Amino acid sequence: MNTTNLIPLYAEVFLLIATSAILLIDMFLSESKRSITYVLSLLALGVCAAISLADYNAGATVYAFNNMFVSDPMSNLLKVFTYLGVAVTLVYSRQYAHARGMLGGTLGGEFYALALFATLGQMVMISGNSFLSIYLGLELMSLALYALVALRRDNAKATEAAMKYFVLGALASGFLLYGMSMLYGATGSLELNEVAKAAASGTVKPTILVFGLVFMVAGLAFKLGVVPFHMWVPDVYQGAPTAVTLLLGGAPKLAAFAICIRLLVEGLLPLAHDWQQMLLILAVLSLAIGNFTAIAQSNLKRMLAYSTIAQMGFVLLGLMAGVVGVDKSNAAAAYSASMYYSITYVLTTLGSFGLIMALARSGFEAEELSDFKGLSKRSPLYALLMSVLMFSLAGVPPMVGFTAKLSVLQAVMSTGQLWLAVLAVMFSLIGAYYYLRVVKTMWFDEPEDTAPIVVHGDKSVVLVLNSLAVVAMGIIPGPLLNACLSAMSKTLAS
Repeated sequence: MNTTNLIPLYAEVFLLIATSAILLIDMFLSESKRSITYVLSLLALGVCAAISLADYNAGATVYAFNNMFVSDPMSNLLKVFTYLGVAVTLVYSRQYAHARGMLGGTLGGEFYALALFATLGQMVMISGNSFLSIYLGLELMSLALYALVALRRDNAKATEAAMKYFVLGALASGFLLYGMSMLYGATGSLELNEVAKAAASGTVKPTILVFGLVFMVAGLAFKLGVVPFHMWVPDVYQGAPTAVTLLLGGAPKLAAFAICIRLLVEGLLPLAHDWQQMLLILAVLSLAIGNFTAIAQSNLKRMLAYSTIAQMGFVLLGLMAGVVGVDKSNAAAAYSASMYYSITYVLTTLGSFGLIMALARSGFEAEELSDFKGLSKRSPLYALLMSVLMFSLAGVPPMVGFTAKLSVLQAVMSTGQLWLAVLAVMFSLIGAYYYLRVVKTMWFDEPEDTAPIVVHGDKSVVLVLNSLAVVAMGIIPGPLLNACLSAMSKTLAS
């Protein structure tokens, strides 16, 4: 076997071996020693981050397995933040999962193993350069997440959420696979570069290409959770254990963004006029329905689910602003703005759900808005951290959410679509209401719950660092913005 062909896959190969080893080791650990599984999982993610960071610094684009896999600056940067997102999720989830018996029994470490397998699927999605490899990565991630949602087998809500997610996820995978099969039939290739050449050649009937494109966009829209393929999001976010909700709503958004770039930009850029129109409709509907529906929610997890739908609308705005007619000069700036938005949104979401888990305790889920009443009197620090995160999601300066929204709006403005930028700002102002309502509840209402808040030291430290990062990246946005622009420029040029 030619081992040089495996060099771009060192991170994936290591994580596969490490996850298998962790699962095996965990079988021989008692429940009291389960922290070993936790530490090994974080170490595995740390090693993967070091490998991907080294590849990112090298700045090269390398293909492997007959061009089915690609290691480029965009994929390596997204992978680093994927590892970070999963690692932070595991830190936030440890106390919560232990209190609910998710880490008990002879195979309690399956929570960590499934999280790592889901991460491996995301890595394959991010580096996929073929319909086949992208779909395999997507299914690996999805199957692990289906199992995670249903991990609390004695919980009716979790079981119901898992069934909904599984059925609708299978339907969306069918849409995506059918679209891929149509494009494969039309172009005669599974490799994205060859598909792009065939689509640009003019020898393929455009009707067949657009027909396949419609199904593919529908599948991608489901994975992003945008309207009208959004109905699973609030039900699954609310029904799943909060630890799993964060695994669903965090790092997978980066993988979903990556396959949008791979399939639509790298594979179907000649059809940009068609898919940009589809994304425009999806973005506007998501901004409208996501923000308006979130106002009516009293359950915080459900509110954040509809917030996610609206936030993904902004990601789509960046994706549909890359090409104007035949002018592709705005592509790198627009796609990097969308990438920056995805990364910063994931970091903010991590903190939001982390605080929900911090307030929860055995037999009590702190997921209702009323559970946050008077939090400033019970814990001024956590009230302050939650306020920072809500301000960021609302797009209030100097938080990173403001910079992210501004970068996407600038990309939209550069296409000359002033009306669309104004519309996005209007919906963001509407959305600010339900974020600020959380802040008002924490600082101005009287507390209904007086139970002490007990949080492990590592979790408190990470929560503080998470919130500080949201502020610091808003005040000094340059490094990450430039990294996204550089990564996207190099990737599009390769």
